[in-house]
Amino acid sequence: MRRLVVIDAPSNLGLRPPAEGTVPGCYKLAGALREQRLPQRLGAHEGGVVVPPRYDRGGWQEGDGVFNAEAIAAYTRKLADRVERHVRAGDFPVVLGGDCSIQLGASLALRRIGRYGLAVIDASADFRHPGNSERIGAAGGEELALGTGRGQTDLTDIEGLRPYLRDEDVRVLGIRDYDEDRAELAQLKIMNASVGEIRERGPEDLAREVLRSLEAPVTDGFWVHLDADVLDPSVMPAVDSPDPDGLLPEELTALLRTLVRSERCVGLNVTIYDPDLDPDGSCAALLADLLERSFARP
Repeated sequence: MRRLVVIDAPSNLGLRPPAEGTVPGCYKLAGALREQRLPQRLGAHEGGVVVPPRYDRGGWQEGDGVFNAEAIAAYTRKLADRVERHVRAGDFPVVLGGDCSIQLGASLALRRIGRYGLAVIDASADFRHPGNSERIGAAGGEELALGTGRGQTDLTDIEGLRPYLRDEDVRVLGIRDYDEDRAELAQLKIMNASVGEIRERGPEDLAREVLRSLEAPVTDGFWVHLDADVLDPSVMPAVDSPDPDGLLPEELTALLRTLVRSERCVGLNVTIYDPDLDPDGSCAALLADLLERSFARP
């Protein structure tokens, strides 16, 4: 297996504050997983921290577009520099977020190198954009739309590389059966599989099918984006927007393990788990165990 490198990306710039005068706690994700000794358990090398700008929405109001946009764009470039360096060296970056907007850093990095696919494992597609919503603001719920070129140019066209991802190179797994984005994804031919469909077909079998399409010669490889809220709230309540009817740990492990073991998979990021909502650390322990099992040698 390639050398795993753990990189901390503790940005919460893409989420709305949980309450007035507070900031989202997902920036503590990396620290909580390090408390679980995740790098040592993965046998990973140290990739350091990419420090984000301060969370400050200023005088932002609904209708102003994406808040923290300038800071997110700057952070995207900075994180992309780190990810690009490791991918070019043949390493496998494991990026610990952060909210889902950190995915833009990986997507920009890979767009600089070539044409890459993306396997999104998430409770929602994060596909909100001006064409389907009037409530644009939180990039953490919009990163797939931004990554595929939908939205304001200061985030969709960094370095003139829009789009970072092609629609046909994206696979969305684990969204809820009732997710309203599914119709639009299908119209755009963005493959997606709900929790119900994953269970019906079996997570390993479905992952192998997805893998065959992502390993197609037309792309140079693919990245995996893992949002902790894909898990059912009964086992992972420590997320900002828990949705019922999610995957169970063994189902997610089977799905994730099949993808990350591919030689064409070039990296992974983990997002949205919020230690502020996990006072006893049980959710951190679960997430660390799940990642360790997924990367364990067969």
